[in-house]
Amino acid sequence: MRRNVYGLLAAGLGIVFAAAPVLAHHSFAAQYDSKKTIKITGPVTKVEFMNPHIYFYVDVKNADGKIVNYAVEGGTPGSLRRRGWGKDALKVGDTVTVEGWAAKNGEANMNGNRVTLADGRRVFAGTSNPEAQQGEQ
Repeated sequence: MRRNVYGLLAAGLGIVFAAAPVLAHHSFAAQYDSKKTIKITGPVTKVEFMNPHIYFYVDVKNADGKIVNYAVEGGTPGSLRRRGWGKDALKVGDTVTVEGWAAKNGEANMNGNRVTLADGRRVFAGTSNPEAQQGEQ
């Protein structure tokens, strides 16, 4: 009897911990403004190529000349690999241009749509915007 209780408790905790990433995942509309496009250019400062979405960070000089570090949300690692780019596509120090949508809260983060890599290739960043053109490779 006691073994069954521990088994049920373990199963319950497993379900709770498995659901945590899903609960942390927000929709595009909750975080980003689909009417507020943004384009940034600067060097990559950090790359996080992991689930549920990749993030990379770009230093951008604002109108005052101050450097602002933007967090760019991309698609899932698996979907980006199927489009031909992996964690080596973005390297710290590479200058990139990113087009996408600004955060609703005005912070320096965005949802990426297209990225022009250091070698000049334009790739789809895996945006979660349901209205976006996703045909770019």
